[in-house]
Amino acid sequence: MEERGTEDYTEDGTVDLKGRPVLRSSTGKWKACYFIVGYEVFERMAYYGIASNLVIYLTDKLHEGTVTSSNNVTNWIGTVWMTPLLGAYIADTYLGRYRTFIIASAVYLTGMVLLTLAVSLPNLRPPSSCGQLKQEQDNCHKRASTFQISIFYTALYIIAIGTGGTKPNISTMGADQFDDFDPKEKFRKLSFFNWWMFSIFLGTLFSNTFLVYIQDNVGWTVGYALPTLGLAVSIVVFVLGSRYYRHKPVSVSPLVRMARVVVAAVRKRRVVAPVDPKELHELSLEEYSRCGGFRVDHSSSIRFVGIQKSRYIFLRYNFTLSHTHVGLEIGWIRINTSEKIHFFKC
Repeated sequence: MEERGTEDYTEDGTVDLKGRPVLRSSTGKWKACYFIVGYEVFERMAYYGIASNLVIYLTDKLHEGTVTSSNNVTNWIGTVWMTPLLGAYIADTYLGRYRTFIIASAVYLTGMVLLTLAVSLPNLRPPSSCGQLKQEQDNCHKRASTFQISIFYTALYIIAIGTGGTKPNISTMGADQFDDFDPKEKFRKLSFFNWWMFSIFLGTLFSNTFLVYIQDNVGWTVGYALPTLGLAVSIVVFVLGSRYYRHKPVSVSPLVRMARVVVAAVRKRRVVAPVDPKELHELSLEEYSRCGGFRVDHSSSIRFVGIQKSRYIFLRYNFTLSHTHVGLEIGWIRINTSEKIHFFKC
């Protein structure tokens, strides 16, 4: 078997799905990001294909009042943007970004399929056309039944749960494909985020023009089936790139790290911090590079509630090092380094 030097592998701690170090030459970079950017174009088309015209469907087809429908859409969109907090926590702490994303994508697609059925099958939607017959005239403004409303909103909130696992992980996976220890890859990461934003706007433009036109002039069945098909295509595109992806191992959740900073700051609020920042509690540069991390130097910004003091202590300490985490520990309290403090500030 051919032996490879350490320079052939990434230095930022990324691994493959089995936890093995990954080769720089055959993984990551734009070779992987083409699939990620392609996914985002179709996914944004799918999401905004539903969200852009949702109020119109609720008022015209489900016969909800304007205020009620607007309030329901606002609640749903709020949920869509809140669930990523949970999705990011699960990914960072338990499953990893890739596995969380795949599971959430399946949930997302299930919700889209159910929503398409809810606007297509006669038993799942109220009468929507006023014909010449008396029965059609009587039923054209009939409100949706409790069952029909339940199916429709169940589908919407399944979508919200699915986006909670996809939205926070797809862009960070893209960033993970570039090794910050390699100057060329670090520069290319900036280009990735430019194209990332372009893909979002491209998908949004398509949905707000073409799909809205289809929904208004052709029908809701086709108008919702196209975003569902687009989401299915986006998931396939993402999965096709699996062999090229680099993965960050799971570690302590950012929320937990932030909470530890606050707890340490409160506990040490009476400690007199030194004037010289060099006297603050910190690890050597060698310890950070060995763990695939960076040391963030001291800054004087956001000096409140003893945040700076949360990384200063007079007792003896011992080092706790792992592949993805550098910390200092006294008993059960993990003492904060500059990296943690500035992470909290951001």
